[in-house]
Amino acid sequence: MRHLVFLLSLSSVCFFTLGEIADNNFSKCKEFFLNNAPPDFTPPKDVLVQPICQCLQDHKSQNIYLYATLYSTTWKIPIYSAYVFRKSKSIGRCDSWYIEPQLDEVPEPCMGPQGYGKQIGPKQALNSDYDGSGYDRGHLYPVLHTDNHLSMLATSTLTNAAPQNSYFNRNAWLRHEEAVIKDLESCAVAHVVTGVVPDLEAPKMNDKVTVSKYYWRATCCRKGNLYIGKGYYGPDNGIVQTLTVKELQKFLNDQIKMYPIKIFPSIPPIDFQLKQPKIEYTCN
Repeated sequence: MRHLVFLLSLSSVCFFTLGEIADNNFSKCKEFFLNNAPPDFTPPKDVLVQPICQCLQDHKSQNIYLYATLYSTTWKIPIYSAYVFRKSKSIGRCDSWYIEPQLDEVPEPCMGPQGYGKQIGPKQALNSDYDGSGYDRGHLYPVLHTDNHLSMLATSTLTNAAPQNSYFNRNAWLRHEEAVIKDLESCAVAHVVTGVVPDLEAPKMNDKVTVSKYYWRATCCRKGNLYIGKGYYGPDNGIVQTLTVKELQKFLNDQIKMYPIKIFPSIPPIDFQLKQPKIEYTCN
């Protein structure tokens, strides 16, 4: 396993960034998945994916893991990012966008800024791909859902973003992200997975990066012995739809028609739940 360590000469709130190419089981960042279990996902044939443990290096040069991403080097967008929601705080924002040189097999141990290295870009999106595109860099793990400067900075990597309609991103999806905060802030713990449905029929951004057809999010909130799940996707006629996690999974499978996904695979089946009356689940 190789490490990506990049020392940034930024303001005091922007710290040191680091990403880490993970093994297929996210062994160093499983805590961001419900019961340490990543979504069950089989990529389509000929679509390559790369698990990434998204982390930062603090002032003591210690690796601080903040969320997990499954990234497609074929589509050059993330499949999903998974994180633990904690009550958001009012923090500053530092939108310096970074890339992962090791995704392009560049023999550098460090993350670099946009345009770093002549060989960067065959397997990932770059800032230059977004120039003049009309698309926003749509966060999967959004800044609004972070509670500290380290998490905030870590969200601004292009491995955590996909091309998103700018009007939808700044209006309906933003209001949705704000509503999720209110919905989850009373949870004892809440796991969130946010992903993208690729639009394989639309022209690629810069003839390279697959654009998003839908953004989706699934949450699983624990309150005592009750696990409450919700699903969301949009845009659907410009709005964000709310549904159950089971309905969301069916929608994703029907839309993509090339791979199954179970977002919270550690949730027991219904027949098991019936034998465990003290615990109730609606996250499956």
